[in-house]
Amino acid sequence: MSAEEPQGSPARESRRSGPHVTLVRWMENLGETGFAYLLLTPVFLLLGAVALYPLIRTFELSLYTGIVGTGDPEWVGFQHYVDLFTGQADRLFGGPRFLWGEVVVDGSFPFVHVEGLLRSALAVTLIFTGVSVFFETLIGLGQALVLDQDFYGRRWVRVAIIIPWAIPIVIQGMIFHLMFHPSAGFATQVLAPLGVVAARNTLNDPSSALLIVIVADIWKTSAFMALLILAGLQSIDRSLYDVAKVAGATRWQQFRMITFPLILPTLGVAILFRTIQAMRIYGLIDITSDCTVVPSLSCMVVSTFITARGLSAAVAFVTAGVIAIAVAGVIYQQYREGF
Repeated sequence: MSAEEPQGSPARESRRSGPHVTLVRWMENLGETGFAYLLLTPVFLLLGAVALYPLIRTFELSLYTGIVGTGDPEWVGFQHYVDLFTGQADRLFGGPRFLWGEVVVDGSFPFVHVEGLLRSALAVTLIFTGVSVFFETLIGLGQALVLDQDFYGRRWVRVAIIIPWAIPIVIQGMIFHLMFHPSAGFATQVLAPLGVVAARNTLNDPSSALLIVIVADIWKTSAFMALLILAGLQSIDRSLYDVAKVAGATRWQQFRMITFPLILPTLGVAILFRTIQAMRIYGLIDITSDCTVVPSLSCMVVSTFITARGLSAAVAFVTAGVIAIAVAGVIYQQYREGF
């Protein structure tokens, strides 16, 4: 402070106050959690602009029969959702249904025919997601446990495991399409006598085609799960295993008491990512078989986008809702594990 400026002068007071000083003091008073959320605010705003706005726009489109903002779209409210869940919109999908077929009552026990489930886009999507994510997690965990060991040639084994994941979906779909092609394929001749797939028109049989698509997805995406789980394995403190060995713990006890609990958060994130991707399956089905043989929710969105965009938006919004339920379940499980 210069000699000309008295202690209570306006110049000195301006240095102690003002919007910038108030902001700095507010940030200094934040706790660690509050400051972390402050740093993440730009990310939240970006995600809101990229993800939340399209979701809101999709819901708005589902309330009209046309395109909002062009011409004179007709307001129908929630009619598209009513048509989906009552079966009135099934005629627009060319064979596949949104929900499964009618429930058949045999005595006192109601059940749904397998053929009805395989014609339902919602059921096929859930079956594909559940089976593929389960086996991808299991195989990926096994691959990660192998890659976490120190052995000669580990680098080359890692490259070999990553190769399927690096193959584009178009090439991946064509590989499995040609493997089960009636004239050019060889896999049908090997698996059909064992009863695994249909002997004729394998790619046009709903159960066989769904199995082929699931195997193709597992073959490609297990490496993705392995890489994520491997990152969690390599973050574990190795001294914990030394202490366990001194205590006489077996390998299974080390895995159950040390490895699995510590990689559980990473495992949850990996399952979350794969579930979101699996729920949006379209390209692999369209290339390997056909969307009319193996229907999915994304297939219905694409097939009705030109002719019935409001209905297409409704299916897309329902798909987002199913994904949100799965994401909320994983996040809740992670929250319980954290506390």
